[in-house]
Amino acid sequence: MRYLIFTNTPAHVHVYKNVVRRLEERGHSVHILARDYTCTVDLLEYYDLPFDIYGHHGTAAYSNVGMAQELATQLLKIPVSAKRFDPDVVVGLGAYAAYAGTLLRAETILLRDSAPGTLLPKLASKFADVVLTPDVYGLDLGPNHYTFPGLKECAYLHPDVFDSDPSVREELGVGPDERFVMLRFNSFDAMHDAGKKGFSLEDRRNLIEHLSEQATVLVSDEGDNMDFDDLPARPYDIHPARMHDALAEASLLIADTGTMVTEASLLGTPAIRSSAFVDQEFGEFAELERCGLIDNITDFDTVVERADELLADESVPALWQERRREFMDARVNLTELIVDVVTDPRAVSRNASLTRYSERQTVDQPDATPL
Repeated sequence: MRYLIFTNTPAHVHVYKNVVRRLEERGHSVHILARDYTCTVDLLEYYDLPFDIYGHHGTAAYSNVGMAQELATQLLKIPVSAKRFDPDVVVGLGAYAAYAGTLLRAETILLRDSAPGTLLPKLASKFADVVLTPDVYGLDLGPNHYTFPGLKECAYLHPDVFDSDPSVREELGVGPDERFVMLRFNSFDAMHDAGKKGFSLEDRRNLIEHLSEQATVLVSDEGDNMDFDDLPARPYDIHPARMHDALAEASLLIADTGTMVTEASLLGTPAIRSSAFVDQEFGEFAELERCGLIDNITDFDTVVERADELLADESVPALWQERRREFMDARVNLTELIVDVVTDPRAVSRNASLTRYSERQTVDQPDATPL
């Protein structure tokens, strides 16, 4: 079989990197169509994955004109590139995969997680043969919508597929027992980011100066707007493929974006999400907070206070690792599930790890004991 996989962001590379290897081990042909966005190409090259570029996306602030031009170019190039590979199955996390699969009349498998808006997810899902989402997903995407116990990050951070490497400390320039805090600042350049913003430059500086009194501060700045000359912090400047090892070693993550917060939680690292979207309902973040793995906070002063609490309590590292074990024990190895579904889409209704969305049951569970 021939599988075409779309990766629109760096996180998508991580979701599918192990899927590609499993499919190739079974003798299938796999190719990736990727969008050149931040470190997506760096990751594809690092993992030696077969890919072509279908488009580019910068990290400048979102604009309607720029997005329209970008979209038009990509919609023209995708059919040409996809047809050249001539896939039997198209796999991806969104509308581009649905678009390609429909044009090529290939089986189309979509994996979705929470995102702002309802129109695009519902529209794309109408053109998919199977849609997979976490069981905390809050939108019904139709009769082919199935849920799994877990999050999309379980494809690459489930204990069955990931072991952290503490040697990353040497690359980061931090000692074996040195505490460090990771800060992640979003560029807010995506379509769903229009009108949204995260930490202001002043907030960023104040946060860095405050945290530096308690730990080493490393900053991952997606928009590359930070000037570190007079700040007690330094940029995260090693290969992006090592980010999850760094997160696993960190004492705390604070971010105004979402994916890295989820990743930190699945690694057992305390995380504070201070996002422009905190006031919107995102199933996975509500679930992670219920399980005591993250904090969703909008007020800057409250972010600082919570960070101080987490860094001051010596019981936190062990407690978060225990919470992580409990959480992951009940979640699926998503890599294996994706491979099972894409190799036999018609058997999806018989897969024990999946539940048709319309048939799922919501069970009330107690919240984690507060710290």
